[in-house]
Amino acid sequence: MEKVRARVVIEGRVQGVFFRHHTQEMAFRLGVKGWVKNRRDSCVEAVFEGDQKQVDQIIQWCHRGPSEARVTKVHLNWEIYVGEFKDFSISY
Repeated sequence: MEKVRARVVIEGRVQGVFFRHHTQEMAFRLGVKGWVKNRRDSCVEAVFEGDQKQVDQIIQWCHRGPSEARVTKVHLNWEIYVGEFKDFSISY
């Protein structure tokens, strides 16, 4: 299975709705590594690394997010896979 790395920035009502926590839970469920954090511009940013299929699944999930979120846009950039993460963490 091909390993990939993606950086996403999620816009909308995505802070204060447990977006980071739910993203971490989904990453654990899918076996995706990386991190997620709130940005000062009210967006959420995440880096995902793992098998192509699982990374694709978590990116699709980011288009919806948790039930309280209202996602308006997801920016996606594919990066070179590094394999630097041991798990998936919430950054502050």
